[in-house]
Amino acid sequence: EGNDIIYISFSSGLSGSYNSVNLACEELKNEYPNQNICVIDSLCASLGQGLYLDYIVRYLKEGHTFNEVVNFCLDLKLKINHDFTVNDLFHLKRGGRVSTSSAIFGTLFSIKPILHVDNNGKLIPINKVRGRLASIKKLVEMFIENNEVEENDPIFISHANCYDDALKLEKMIKEIKPNNRIYINFIGPIIGTHSGQGTLALFYKGKTREN
Repeated sequence: EGNDIIYISFSSGLSGSYNSVNLACEELKNEYPNQNICVIDSLCASLGQGLYLDYIVRYLKEGHTFNEVVNFCLDLKLKINHDFTVNDLFHLKRGGRVSTSSAIFGTLFSIKPILHVDNNGKLIPINKVRGRLASIKKLVEMFIENNEVEENDPIFISHANCYDDALKLEKMIKEIKPNNRIYINFIGPIIGTHSGQGTLALFYKGKTREN
């Protein structure tokens, strides 16, 4: 139909889909040499990718050129922060992110890890606190330190069957950013399988991911 294409891929740090789409993109370029076709590795996951796309769609609607949109995507992606905590250490143990002994002792002493998606698009543990409420407060502290959320910017929260905790997090964020749109949704089944029931995540535009 003569349309240019920008494909926003799931993080290459978590999936091989980016490489697969690049192969398809090269075939399309050969078949349609006059079209602009670009594949962007979002380095985002879950509702973080949804937030990334929210910014991109709003920018598109302003009538920018293809290259301007591509540059906007590239400049933005490492500012989309993914901060989250999990409630069940044994899901992380099954995924190889914590040892069996860490999962056992962490569960006994109610240790809650804090994780984020780093600049390579990978899930990385960065902190740990004791107790569920403390882990939610830690997400808020990180938001206060790092956010660059402007008045019209959305903030996204996702959860794995812990809606009440998502509402607590929303209330705390609203005290800091009372006028911003906050969107809450479920974590999808694939991400949820890796992180476990009780996972709570906060997504927002920040100064940097690796604070």
